Amino acid sequence: MSQDGVNKGRRTLLVGATAAVGAVGAGFVAVPFVKSWNPSERAKAAGAPAKVDIGKIEPGAMLTAEWRGKPVYIARRTQEMLDTLPGLADRLKDPENTVKSQQPAYADNITRSREPALIVVLGVCTHLGCAPKYHPEIKPEPFDENWQGGWFCPCHGSRFDLSGRVFKGSPAAINLEIPPYMFESDNVIIIGVDEEKA
Repeated sequence: MSQDGVNKGRRTLLVGATAAVGAVGAGFVAVPFVKSWNPSERAKAAGAPAKVDIGKIEPGAMLTAEWRGKPVYIARRTQEMLDTLPGLADRLKDPENTVKSQQPAYADNITRSREPALIVVLGVCTHLGCAPKYHPEIKPEPFDENWQGGWFCPCHGSRFDLSGRVFKGSPAAINLEIPPYMFESDNVIIIGVDEEKA
């Protein structure tokens, strides 16, 4: 103890303990504050890629997945379905597939896909955002007596072929959008990732 009655050792201990408790308290306050800057789990999921098992899709069948809160249609086309595509050019609004803005480079072909048998399209009509219905059968339909399979939007009558290309006379102006996707394996695709840009 010093001459003026102050215990310097005790003072140093109290200052050190107070500083340590203050630092721990600041850490507890800072962690939630810094965490609040990160996107929420819901926001991460909304923009995150979606893995889809395509191994069980039968030829001619379609499954619906979800990516960024939107439906994604994945259909396995038969050879008969693929054979109809070249004969539809005179019925399409964009037969040469010239509107490139809504599709990745690998969709710049008649099948609009990475692999001819598998089509992956956003299930959102390009007219007003309705969900077109899948009609894969090649048979006359009430909305088209020469139907060759594809998607029909019952809300306003837009028609799309089995590659998601829009028909003339439809209110929709452009083809169904092809989302970015890649194959993780023969039976799994990842929607939201383009291996050419990854």
